Amino acid sequence: MPALLDAQVPTPPDKDLGAATEFGFAFFQQKCLNCHGNPAFEKAPPPAALIQYTPERIYESLTTGPMAAVIGKTMSDAQKRSVSESITGQRLGSAGAGDADKMPNRCPANPRLDRSARKGAWNGWGADLQNSRFQSAEAAGLAATDMPKMKLRWAFGLPNSTSAYAQPAVMFGRVFVGSDTGYVYSLDAATGCVYWSFKAQRATRNAMTIGPVTRQGPARYAVFFGDLKSNVYAIDAQTGRQLWTTHVEDNFTSRITAAPALHNGRLYVPISSFEEFSAATPTYECCKSIGAVAAVDANTGAVLWKTYVIPDPPKPVFKTSAGTQQWGPAGGSVWNTPTVDPARHAIYFGTGDATTFPAAETSDSVMAVDMERGKVLWSYQVHKNDAFLLGCTSRSENCPKKVGPDWDVPASPILQTLKDGKQRLLVVTKPGDVLALDPDRRGALLWRTNVFGTVVGDGPLPPGTANPGMLWGFATDADAAYVGLADGGVAAISLVDGKRVWINPLDTKNKVSYASATSAFPGVVLQGASDGKLHAVATADGHSLWSFETMRDFDTINRVKARGGSISAPGAVVADGMVFVASGYAVYGGTPGNVLLAFAPDGR
Repeated sequence: MPALLDAQVPTPPDKDLGAATEFGFAFFQQKCLNCHGNPAFEKAPPPAALIQYTPERIYESLTTGPMAAVIGKTMSDAQKRSVSESITGQRLGSAGAGDADKMPNRCPANPRLDRSARKGAWNGWGADLQNSRFQSAEAAGLAATDMPKMKLRWAFGLPNSTSAYAQPAVMFGRVFVGSDTGYVYSLDAATGCVYWSFKAQRATRNAMTIGPVTRQGPARYAVFFGDLKSNVYAIDAQTGRQLWTTHVEDNFTSRITAAPALHNGRLYVPISSFEEFSAATPTYECCKSIGAVAAVDANTGAVLWKTYVIPDPPKPVFKTSAGTQQWGPAGGSVWNTPTVDPARHAIYFGTGDATTFPAAETSDSVMAVDMERGKVLWSYQVHKNDAFLLGCTSRSENCPKKVGPDWDVPASPILQTLKDGKQRLLVVTKPGDVLALDPDRRGALLWRTNVFGTVVGDGPLPPGTANPGMLWGFATDADAAYVGLADGGVAAISLVDGKRVWINPLDTKNKVSYASATSAFPGVVLQGASDGKLHAVATADGHSLWSFETMRDFDTINRVKARGGSISAPGAVVADGMVFVASGYAVYGGTPGNVLLAFAPDGR
């Protein structure tokens, strides 16, 4: 689970959790699944039914309804709200609060989308099919000399939101961004005025992917994304009208947390899961959820194929002393956007830890899958024996016999062409390893290094180091990989031999995490931080160029009360002379926030 940094067992705090609904999901699995989904309690709706409810209905049940005396009386109001929001994937009160029609900053017109109108675009998660998170000088429209002159151009408040956890995408001179309320917005990149909003069924935390669409009436371009209940959407990029929606996975713990990749009329959709929270629930039949990637027709929403990380479906393995059936193998969530390699007709993606013991050979791995049929071409396991369930320090009977470190391969692999013309598949890990694989030799390892100079391999890290390395994403150019470090700072790694070129700790006085996705353009690396600061450093030697404090109140273009928070997962994006960043990642101890910020050089 890439969201976890240090704490392995989240405890729902007695405060307004807002969109940090992962705490509520943990509480639900650990407390509520004793009845819901248990055949002994026939009247208790199963999880598959509960996820169709509104959060208001569940909150009412826990507060004044039939569940108030059963379990509601043992819960704080914050816990009731968090459970209600997490199981439904919606914020309380979000039904109409974010509608663009209610905003004062409506754009005066909605001109026809024109790809030639702007030079720069940052599409989807990684800006290109290779997921490099690197923008060319022409597309960026910025140089290193512009960074000291960067000023806030506009701020957009996400209504009723407390976690700005979706990375913006830029296309046609517009910004497309999702929210924890389920609303998706189209904004003018230059002014921040809003063209339209669309309300998805559930919260959306992935970046938007934009591309052409056919057979959908007047729609020429679509915005593609997924939600936290494994629904995939296509909406008209011009108007926000829904074109189609497809449900790609039935397990109630499954979700889409990363952006789909688009190529040649196909979406490659990553599927993850939060079943890892089940360890403390003795009556829960763990574990059945398996990570996957689904290929979906971008024009119709039809599922063309779906490949599971673990090919064999879970089977009964044993019963606990309480008589609860346990299942396996399971796990291997895909937390990252697939990387597309048209030349080799392959997609690449990283997989998460196993949830059952022994860990499957494709857990904590890089996998290559044929684009056309979904056949697995090869896999390379980065970490062996990583079978992990949250809360297994308590040694519940459904815990793995050997509990792993929860390392995963959390970030999208990057397919990078070096200056000598050779291509490398670059991979980063939580303990700080950087790997180069050969895509022409079935992922053969070329080199493996550690940012901190420690050989990690498959063994445990020294005590106290937790997960000091890379989490959500990194950037590359032809020379180096640029990585933000959960333990502090940003570093550059040579792509030739894996040696560290430089490291800038950024803050030597405070404990700050730089685990959010790194972005780059010629001469500049952009890195967000858990304390809310956005940094720009030089690619050559890492010296600081500029920083901006986002953890504060903002006057917003749409007059929504907004404040920034942690920048701990999605990264900044750069296009056509501007930088955009979402501030306020409230998951697992992050500081809440609900603002999207746009920057440009002063006077431009």
